[in-house]
Amino acid sequence: TKKGATLLDCGCGIGGPARNIARFTGANIKAVTINQFQVNRGNTLSIREGLRDQVELIQGDFMKLPFEDNSFDAVYAIESTCHAPDRTGVYSEILRVLKPGGIFACYEWCLTDKYDAKNEHHRRMKKDIEVGDGLPDLVHTSVCTKALGDVGFDVLEARDAMQDGHLEGGEAWYVPLTASWNPTKWPRFQFNPVMFKAMPLILRFFELVKLVPEGTVKTQVMLQAGGVGCAQGGETGAFTPAWLMVGRKPN
Repeated sequence: TKKGATLLDCGCGIGGPARNIARFTGANIKAVTINQFQVNRGNTLSIREGLRDQVELIQGDFMKLPFEDNSFDAVYAIESTCHAPDRTGVYSEILRVLKPGGIFACYEWCLTDKYDAKNEHHRRMKKDIEVGDGLPDLVHTSVCTKALGDVGFDVLEARDAMQDGHLEGGEAWYVPLTASWNPTKWPRFQFNPVMFKAMPLILRFFELVKLVPEGTVKTQVMLQAGGVGCAQGGETGAFTPAWLMVGRKPN
């Protein structure tokens, strides 16, 4: 992208990638999240890092983006549109706000060809990821790729970036979510059988003495399930957190 280009971060969290991209490219970025706390936090960080003139977080629903047609030179979504209730809906909105000839790139969380719906272990893995990571439905890679083309994008790339070979010689992406007995290996240490059961008990005590907010235990259990599901999905090859798609809006 060129310096001064106008980009959209679709599902930005607190805007870490948006600030890095703005700093690296000189682009101006609007970043959308449905969570007002994230907007407030992200804009505060942008001010602190001297990037508020380039990066603005806005509260909004990416199923109904608060922008005019043909507003952005490019749009990206990093592991966010997997939270959409309907891929066609969110991709259609992205196409609408993108300028003709503009590029949309995203990483999707998807099931792969190795997923077997008849396999109970695979079904449990899928459910754990959905519940633990707040996903309405985890779909096959082909569903996302087809939806991107169906709404009108020219699909330039669609591949599992975890199979690109860039991790060769290092740990697989899911290793940090597998169990370890080494207490210096965090978060892996919390996934060993003892800590997996102990952590909710420890946090429940902390809740009782008001050291952590009420609901911390439920959040921990939910996130642990999501971590276990992701790790099992990685080990079996039935899940990828990096289905990379690149599309262009026709001129």
